[in-house]
Order: sequence, then structure tokens, then C-alpha cells
Amino acid sequence: MTTLQVKLPDRLAQLLRETVQEGWFTSEEEAVRAALWEFFRRYPLQLTEQFQLEDIEWARQLRQNRNL
Repeated sequence: MTTLQVKLPDRLAQLLRETVQEGWFTSEEEAVRAALWEFFRRYPLQLTEQFQLEDIEWARQLRQNRNL
């Protein structure tokens, strides 16, 4: 497992703490993991498309720089 250190705006951190205190999650870590899983579950095609477009742009720039 990988550990990440994340900086959150104060209001978001407070909402996270409150969500845990209200019993929705057992820890802040669990809540963040759940939020990330939900994000990736909801937007897999958009994320894939974005990564592909970024790769295409990178390749175009590389090709353009080689032709200079």
C-alpha cells in the first residue's frame, strides 16, 4: 500500500472530519479512499479519453520538434 500526504482546504478537511465523526466512515483515510473509488468508477471513459488526448498532443509536439 502507498501512503500519500494530501493538503486540503480547511473547509474540506472540516467536512471530512465531521463525516467521520457522524459515523459515515471509520477514518478519514477510509473516506478519502471511498471518494477516489467513486470518482474513478463514475468517470472512467472521460479519464481514459483525457489521457489519450494528452498522449496524442505529446506525440505531436515531439514530431514537430524533430522536424525543426
